[in-house]
Amino acid sequence: MNYADMHVRDDTYLVPVTLPYIPGNEVVGRTAEGKRFVGLTLGGGYAEQAHVHRRTAWEVPDDVSDEQAVALCLQGNSAYHLLHTVADVKSGQTVVIPAAAGGVGSIAVQLAKGIGAKVIALASTKEKRQLAEDLGADATLDSTSENLTEEIKEAASGPVQVALEMTGGPTFHAIAAALAPHGRLAVYGYASGQTTDVSTKVLMEQSISVSGFWLPSMFGDRNALPTSMKALFNAVRANSLRPVLGHVYPLHEAGAAHAALAARTHIGKLCLDTAG
Repeated sequence: MNYADMHVRDDTYLVPVTLPYIPGNEVVGRTAEGKRFVGLTLGGGYAEQAHVHRRTAWEVPDDVSDEQAVALCLQGNSAYHLLHTVADVKSGQTVVIPAAAGGVGSIAVQLAKGIGAKVIALASTKEKRQLAEDLGADATLDSTSENLTEEIKEAASGPVQVALEMTGGPTFHAIAAALAPHGRLAVYGYASGQTTDVSTKVLMEQSISVSGFWLPSMFGDRNALPTSMKALFNAVRANSLRPVLGHVYPLHEAGAAHAALAARTHIGKLCLDTAG
């Protein structure tokens, strides 16, 4: 499960939702031949049987669990390409990562540290900030702070070169204001429900760039996702990447899982088990 499922339910997703509709964009399971695959779908995941395109499905190594594999599929790929493809993070740069205890954020913290970046992690609770610190973040900040821009700059000892953003609204503006000249902002969501207009004056004053990212835009690239999935599988197998796993709900408790996701009090990847 992920926040895209919430947007689909509310019909606030990037593409219109036509009813009837089965949510779920990431699945792990076995083929009729018994091979274990993880794959991305455009809906249809909350089901006993799901169809995936061979270009967006990958055989899971034996030493990677179902829960680890499904956490890598959408959120791991997103974190990888936000850092490598969109923001082009380099060793020594400072990166702001929001929702650092969430699915994308927790993986992005670890991948950014693997690149050699300094990571400033944002999270809304003390428990979540502690998790981000345990994952390697150099500094952790309360994402709900009214002085977020100044606190980011203080933690970074100055403006930052790269920031990821998925909240929207005032948080978007606070993070953008913390960027150094020629800084890069990679936007991949609006969890607050508020889409945000960007002032060209702000872009020009600081010569910053803002890039949007939506993982399905990568589906047509024959090399992008196989490259990132291979790197993610290898990192998990080498114990240099630890997907943060949360509760697994039986499929008939999907409503309770959505409630937990909406409350934003959970930690780790939430999954549904169709066998339950």
